[in-house]
Amino acid sequence: MRDLLLYFLRAIAEKPEAIQIEESEQGGILTLLVKVADEDKGRVIGKQGRVIKALRTVLAAASTPNGQKVAVDVE
Repeated sequence: MRDLLLYFLRAIAEKPEAIQIEESEQGGILTLLVKVADEDKGRVIGKQGRVIKALRTVLAAASTPNGQKVAVDVE
């Protein structure tokens, strides 16, 4: 899941080298905490949160066959 999210974020961000993703798992839910450069936060979140919502949807669909739930947060 981390690699898939990183692939999409690198395509969106202007400074892909500044992207960091921290993983943690608690209660069967994989949480991915995304850290990007300040100028990329708006691009990653999108207008009214549309971009991050789309990323969450794609990761949820990709994780369904594994039976695992994924949460994506932006710091």
